[in-house]
Amino acid sequence: MEPIVQPMVDLTGNYALETLAVRAGHQRSQFNEHSEALYLTSSFVFNSAAQAAARFAGEEEGNVYSRFTNPTVSTFEARLAALEGAEACVATASGMSAILSLVMALCSSGDHIVSSSGLFGATQQLLGTIMPRFGIQTSFVAQTDVAAWQAAIRPETKLFFLETPSNPLTAIADIAALVTIAHRHGVLVVVDNCFCTPILQRPLDLGADLVLHSATKFLDGQGRVLGGAVAGPKRLTDEVFRFLRTAGPTLSAFNAWVLLKGLETLQIRLQAQSATALQLAQWLEQHPSVTRVYYPGLSSHPQYDLARRQQKSGGAIVSFTVKGTRAEAWKVVDSCRLLSITANLGDTKTTLTHPASTTHGRITPEQRAAAGVSEDLLRIAVGLEAVVDLQNDLDTGLSAI
Repeated sequence: MEPIVQPMVDLTGNYALETLAVRAGHQRSQFNEHSEALYLTSSFVFNSAAQAAARFAGEEEGNVYSRFTNPTVSTFEARLAALEGAEACVATASGMSAILSLVMALCSSGDHIVSSSGLFGATQQLLGTIMPRFGIQTSFVAQTDVAAWQAAIRPETKLFFLETPSNPLTAIADIAALVTIAHRHGVLVVVDNCFCTPILQRPLDLGADLVLHSATKFLDGQGRVLGGAVAGPKRLTDEVFRFLRTAGPTLSAFNAWVLLKGLETLQIRLQAQSATALQLAQWLEQHPSVTRVYYPGLSSHPQYDLARRQQKSGGAIVSFTVKGTRAEAWKVVDSCRLLSITANLGDTKTTLTHPASTTHGRITPEQRAAAGVSEDLLRIAVGLEAVVDLQNDLDTGLSAI
């Protein structure tokens, strides 16, 4: 008796994000499994030489080789595309490989990028130090200064690149305003949506051309695997796919399967983490050893009104400065017994880091100053612990300075 194979259900545009996060992209095999299958195989067998030739030439759809086609990875891509409201998605080995793949796919020697100066340190290194060796230049401007983005445009400008909220100061870029400027000049807008995920913010709905993710962070949500993704219109993601097929910054099938499991709880995790982050930010704002708190959900945040329009909540990242400098900031870090001293974020376990000596340690002091990453700054990525326990752990160090 032939097994019954259920086709993939098209959920795009018809269901809430919570539902898409659990079910989008899943196509059952002949075994009718309920959980997504994990296809650990390097290659796929063809029925004939003619089919092999057609698959390799792209004339017939189907899997060829797991460097660029794998059913588990494809399911993750389809699900994330549905969440972002994107036509297509290309998964990569990490968030940084997603950025590299996008730039290498869409830019050529002589092209120019305008980017926010408030970026993750490795992204600054990639755009500011490595890509110029290949003839691709980047001008860095203040995230929130729309006029500066306009002024930085050149005839050869190809991309606007921004992450909003920024890492680590949670500065909010006005996506719609930057899209209007960029598109007037034929420039593409790329948004790193790592901090918010599509649960809290959908840049494509605001006119952005492409969305980037470090899936390592909130999409996984439990600090288990690395992954990245680029989502947007197929005409652009096809270019990224062609680069990935040849260069091979590939997401493994196992990591894709873990990320699929992470997406299933993305909505409830972010809701809980955002609520705790707001409480923690409000508490930090009242602490006598804290000089400033950066959190989009606080009315004191410079882009509070914009964040309320653009995001569903303030998110799970809270940064703050302490009285003193590096020594005092490190004292707070070293006093913690519950918070994990690690630079990863998006985990169910709350993490604490000193950006100037870790995530932004490889960029120059001048670049750190431009990004607002001072020696007295600490960044918390809020997890799922009780807020009172987080407060008590931080208070040990804060009260000692």
